[in-house]
Amino acid sequence: MKLADTVAPIRPATAAFDVDALAPHLPTTRRRLRTGQHLYRAGQAFHALYFVHAGFLRTSLVADDGREQVTGFPMRGDLVGCDAIGAGAHIGDAIALDTCEIVELAYPAVLDACRGVPALHGMLAEAMGAELRRDRARLLALATLSAEQRVAWFLRGLARRQRALGYSAHHLCLRMSRVDIGNYLALKHETVTRALSHLDADGVIAVERREVRIPCVERLDAAAGAGAAVASRAA
Repeated sequence: MKLADTVAPIRPATAAFDVDALAPHLPTTRRRLRTGQHLYRAGQAFHALYFVHAGFLRTSLVADDGREQVTGFPMRGDLVGCDAIGAGAHIGDAIALDTCEIVELAYPAVLDACRGVPALHGMLAEAMGAELRRDRARLLALATLSAEQRVAWFLRGLARRQRALGYSAHHLCLRMSRVDIGNYLALKHETVTRALSHLDADGVIAVERREVRIPCVERLDAAAGAGAAVASRAA
C-alpha cells in the first residue's frame, strides 16, 4: 500500500446541524458578509458560534510577526468559531471569500439550549468532531503526499463535499486563490499552478481560471490516492 493510498478525503459536511429546526429553541441572528469582510479577527472577544448557510470563508492563524497560516475554507453546513471555546477570544481570523450568509448563535444561548434540547449537544459535538477529523486528514496529507497529490486530494475533498450538499461533484468554482490553496497545502502558489496544469494536461481535470471541471471523479480519486482503512480512521 502506498502512503498516498492512506490519506482520506476531506469528509463531506452533513445536514445534521439543522439551524432552522433549532430556531424555536435557539435565538439566531442572520448576517450577510461581503467578499473580503471579516466575520471575526484574532483577539476579538468570543461570544458566538457561526453556522455557514451560504458562501465560502477562509480561516487562518496569524503569528506575532504577521505570518499567516490558512487553516480551512468553511462552506455551507460548517460551524465556525468552535476553537475559541474556553479561550475567551478568537485565536484566528475568518474572512469571506465571496458573499456569505452566516447564522450567528450566541454562545450563552447555545449553552442554555443544550440543557433543554439534548439533541443540540450531540449536533454541536458532531460538528466539532468533523472539524477535528478534517484537521487530522490535512496533517496526514501534508506528511505523506506529493505536491500534485495534495492538490488532487484538495479538489477531491471539495467535490465530495459539494456532492454531499446536493450540488454537482463535476464542477468547482474555486473561491480561494492559488496563494491560499498553497498556504493551506504547504506549497508555493507556483507549485499549485503547475500541479493544476499537469492534472489538466493528463485529462484528470479541465481548468479555466477559477473554474475546474472534473469529467471523472474516479480519475481524480486515483490521482489523489484512493482512501483505505487507515485513511478512514484519519478523516
